[in-house]
Amino acid sequence: MSPNITPEVIMGWDPVVMFFVFGLLAGLSRSELKLPPALYDTLSILLLLAIGLHGGVELAAEASPVLLWQTLAVLALGCLLPVIAFPALRILRFSRVDSANIAAHYGSVSAGTFAVAIAYMLARDLHFESYIPLFVVVLEVPAIIVGLLLAKGIARDTDWRSLGREVFLGKSIVLLLGGLCIGLLAGEDAIAPLAPLYTSMFKPVLALFLLEMGLIASRQFGSLKESGIRLAFFALAFPLAGAGIGGALGHALGLSVGGTAILATLAASGSYIAVPAAMRLALPEANPALSLTASLGISFPFNILVGIPLYLAYAEWLIA
Repeated sequence: MSPNITPEVIMGWDPVVMFFVFGLLAGLSRSELKLPPALYDTLSILLLLAIGLHGGVELAAEASPVLLWQTLAVLALGCLLPVIAFPALRILRFSRVDSANIAAHYGSVSAGTFAVAIAYMLARDLHFESYIPLFVVVLEVPAIIVGLLLAKGIARDTDWRSLGREVFLGKSIVLLLGGLCIGLLAGEDAIAPLAPLYTSMFKPVLALFLLEMGLIASRQFGSLKESGIRLAFFALAFPLAGAGIGGALGHALGLSVGGTAILATLAASGSYIAVPAAMRLALPEANPALSLTASLGISFPFNILVGIPLYLAYAEWLIA
């Protein structure tokens, strides 16, 4: 099977993605467009709960020993990605602390990018494993620990209790895990009244979320004046490398085309929610503008507009 690549697929111009472009252009043109401050948190909560609920409902029917091995493999992926990113950033002449901080972001995942990838697969009627949200949870944690070790090793002054609380009780982890548990325990019939959260309501909520993300991303471009082409090069090149590794792992684990494409997307994305909060606590000396500019200002738009279709084509090529 050869991947069917059209200009529309390459650019990803569906209405949901166009909301992100709209927000990005509005922000770059210094428009007065602003959404209510609490809207971002509200939309994030709805998206993460919806993904978790849907995954939990499906997980109840598909749990197996195979899933345990797949989860362990994905956990290893979360440890490997920052280890690969760190020396690349050092070669690009970023400091040790900033390199470790940025690497941790790219070892973790973007919940927003994941939500768009889910919508992209659903719009094309592509099957993917329903337990994929579990992989999002698994990938959030190890990169933070690895990034901290890369920055300064095991230090006596590290407040592991506070760091662990920030990692494991962070909003994105709690919402995804909470949704998974509710969906798993309640089952499909009991959860039916809430099904619109991950069916008819999902795309409208995602569209508004991406509008706000476009506005936020536009504000990160100013940091490029300080770090220049080096940061931009990494933020565009590493997602391709991460997707290559994630897609190959998905294929080796026997995932479907859609599941392989989503795992490649997760490996290509960079966190801008859980990891920044945790790393601010663990590495206050790191420059957050660098990591947020890379993950949110560059990699996020690249993955949304170009990357996801490419990763799907890659998955189709792997499984052909």
